[in-house]
Amino acid sequence: MTAAVSNLVGTYGLFAVFFFMVGESCGFPFPSEVIMPTAGILAATGRMNLVAAIVAGALANLVGSWIAYGVAARWGEPLLLGPGKYIGIRRHHLKLADRWFKRWGMVAVFVGRILPVVRTYISFPAGLARIEFIRFSVLTFVGALPWCAALTLLGFYLGKNYDRVSLSIQRGALVLLLLVVAGVVFWYVRGRAADEEEAA
Repeated sequence: MTAAVSNLVGTYGLFAVFFFMVGESCGFPFPSEVIMPTAGILAATGRMNLVAAIVAGALANLVGSWIAYGVAARWGEPLLLGPGKYIGIRRHHLKLADRWFKRWGMVAVFVGRILPVVRTYISFPAGLARIEFIRFSVLTFVGALPWCAALTLLGFYLGKNYDRVSLSIQRGALVLLLLVVAGVVFWYVRGRAADEEEAA
């Protein structure tokens, strides 16, 4: 998945950045930690505009969050935990985001954009609660912008200094690959266990 996303961003540029970042904000397991740094590397080599990549990522987060908010507000948990399971949504994801949202309210919409897992699912409890849409939109964009900027600038820096850090990048890529694989396995096993508990 990680390699495929990176390759598609390299091939289709800003369109792929926007598409995958929308998907991530809708609950699909597309990692922004891969998408945005790849865009930054492309910007460092002159194949993409740096500012355009950052703005595209933040706007895509906003659009994806609108979709997630609308789906939750209109159809609620029956759709999220029914058909939603086929894109990786599990009850424990919603519970985690819901706890965060209930504890922090509107602040969670902003801060949640820079927290792994929470950032992907925070729009669902916001939609279920039908919080004020304009404030939700503003906080979502303002929270997504620094996250996208930081990841894109990281890729830009690595791209500009590739010769000096190439060995570190290769080692880091291997570690990242192992972490992603471990994360996917953990996510799958935990999801199955949660499904079995619900069935019981």
